[in-house]
Amino acid sequence: MALQAKAKVKLSRSLGVALTPKAAKYMERRPYPPGQHGRGRKKESDYKNQLVEKQRLRAQYNISERQLRNAYQEAVRKQGKTGEVLISILESRLDAFVLRAGFARTIYQARQFVNHGHFIVNGRKVDIPSYRLKANDFVQVRKKSRTMTPFQLAAAGAWAGEQTPAYIEAHLDGLVARFIQVPERKQVPVICDEALVVEYYSK
Repeated sequence: MALQAKAKVKLSRSLGVALTPKAAKYMERRPYPPGQHGRGRKKESDYKNQLVEKQRLRAQYNISERQLRNAYQEAVRKQGKTGEVLISILESRLDAFVLRAGFARTIYQARQFVNHGHFIVNGRKVDIPSYRLKANDFVQVRKKSRTMTPFQLAAAGAWAGEQTPAYIEAHLDGLVARFIQVPERKQVPVICDEALVVEYYSK
C-alpha cells in the first residue's frame, strides 16, 4: 500500500468514515481508530466531538478549513437550518457532483479530474472543483477525454453507487448527468452530525 493510501486509511479509521474503497475494506477488518489505544478510548469532551465531526465533514469533501468555514458563513446567511444548508452548499460543488454521479471512484479522483479540465458544464469547460452547480445544470465528460480508461470504466458503471442520489440524473453510458436540484439533507449520503459542526463554528 502506498504511503498516500496508508494515510487515507489512517484518516478514515480516525474519523470513523471510509474515504476510499481501500479504506472501507480495511475498516471492515479493523473497525476501530488507529493507535495503541484505539480499541478502548474514553468518552470524549463536547469540544472534541465537535472537532471530530467538523474534520469528518471536511475529509468527505476533501476541502480546506478555509473553504469549510466560508461555506458555513454562507449557510448562516441563508434561510433554513444552518447545518442542513451547509451540506447542501457543499453538495452543490462540481467535484462532489462528479463523485455522486459515478464519474469518479473517490472524492480525491473527482477533484483531480475537474482540475485537469475533463468536464463541461452547460457546454463550457470548467476546471474549478468548488464551482457551484445550479438546478438543471448539465455536466458531461469532454469529448477528447472519453477514451481515457477511467471514463471508460465510469461509462460501464464501475464507480456508480448502489443508487444514484435523487437529485442527480445520470446517464453513464453517455458520460453525462444533470443536477436536478439542490438536495435536501436527507438525500445526501454524507456521514456527519452537522449540528455539531454548527456548534463548533458558532463559538
